Amino acid sequence: MKKIATYWIMIVSLLILFIGCSDTMGEPDHSLTEVKTLIEPMNDNSLVLLPAASASTYFEWEHADMEGGPAIYQIAFDRVEGDFSAPLYLAFTGNNGFNNHISLSHKQLNKIMGIAGVEPSSTGTIKWTVFSSKGTRSLKAAQEHTLTVTRLAGFAEEDIPVDLYVTGEASEGGTDPAKAHKMKAISTGEFEIYTKLKAGATFYFVNAVSGSPKQFSIEDGLVKKEGTSTVASDGVYKITLDFNTGASTVTLVTRVSFYFSPEGKILFDIPYKGYGVFQTTETVTFKQEGWGRDERYKFRMFVKEDGGAGEETELEWGTLNQTDSRPTASSPESYYYLKLMNPTQWDNKWKLMGDFDGNPGVYTIYLQADNPYTHSITKP
Repeated sequence: MKKIATYWIMIVSLLILFIGCSDTMGEPDHSLTEVKTLIEPMNDNSLVLLPAASASTYFEWEHADMEGGPAIYQIAFDRVEGDFSAPLYLAFTGNNGFNNHISLSHKQLNKIMGIAGVEPSSTGTIKWTVFSSKGTRSLKAAQEHTLTVTRLAGFAEEDIPVDLYVTGEASEGGTDPAKAHKMKAISTGEFEIYTKLKAGATFYFVNAVSGSPKQFSIEDGLVKKEGTSTVASDGVYKITLDFNTGASTVTLVTRVSFYFSPEGKILFDIPYKGYGVFQTTETVTFKQEGWGRDERYKFRMFVKEDGGAGEETELEWGTLNQTDSRPTASSPESYYYLKLMNPTQWDNKWKLMGDFDGNPGVYTIYLQADNPYTHSITKP
């Protein structure tokens, strides 16, 4: 019986091998064709990159004329003298590569130009095309388009700081380097901070608090080497700096509050204490419902962009990690992690421990550099 089973396994294996080898019998797969026409941007187009986070450029091409199913597409960029055998950058399109279009952020394009050797604020020319693929085979499009791009006013890789601090007369730590307020590194070259600043005095940024640090400032929405900056009024500010693009934002934080979902309203404000910490002691009484006591909560933050000149808008600090249960003394720290989002009444909420129903609690929000944004509720 064992010999018969072995015999049939060998027969089936040979059949599979024969079918696989004779599928095309060595002939090319004519169902795979190249993209014939690139649509936009048109050939020899010019583009000036913008620092806004929403800035992007749309690329589109005609579908490849395929048999036996659609192609998968990758957009490719190369130097003008390149032949796309080793592209500077490759990216699949949306819908798992089936879309015949893609929008690339100006930040992505800025990085591509940097790979091509174009300096910040300078202008250079690259070219782009598309690869259509099916299975393990791919074909380059019949066309290549050149694109002349003016890079953002970012910094060369060697000049991008690893750490960054706020210091100066207007800052919380004054001119004492040991008291400089450290910024949070969001990703390589990107930093943000929630900090208090005084009007009528200067502040600036340094990459170290000892030795001979490099100094930076912000002006008209751009990061500058050297120099100092000011704000129009005393207050707590959210500041972002992106050394990759040279962009910066200064946003006045006018209010941080405790939002009680069952009543759909703010119960109290949480004042700023310093160095990214907001704190107050308050009492919350849960809302009685037919099914029990409702204790769901979040936080609201009100801001004015453009250094405080913009209209006041409302944002929300909710759960980074979704939860629908009350915490306990053994709950992980991640239960309390914060995420900034658009306001709703019920989404991304936490629940208070039963001990805080009608009893005072210390409500603290931590927006600091070396730890995840989080909060705590403790007994006084």
